[in-house]
Amino acid sequence: MPIITIEGPPIGVEKKRELARRLTKVAEDIYGIKHIIVLIRENKPENVASSGELICDKKSKRSE
Repeated sequence: MPIITIEGPPIGVEKKRELARRLTKVAEDIYGIKHIIVLIRENKPENVASSGELICDKKSKRSE
């Protein structure tokens, strides 16, 4: 049974439903099976860094 794990910033429940539905549809089409698990892991910007800098710090610099 395929498992799709996606990590990203927090989003609302309706967006999660749409994301799960779309990812599941594509995986079902490709694998040809109906048992797809989708795991959505949310990461706050202060818990993620890119190029050694926290995402929340990058955001605050852009708004200055």
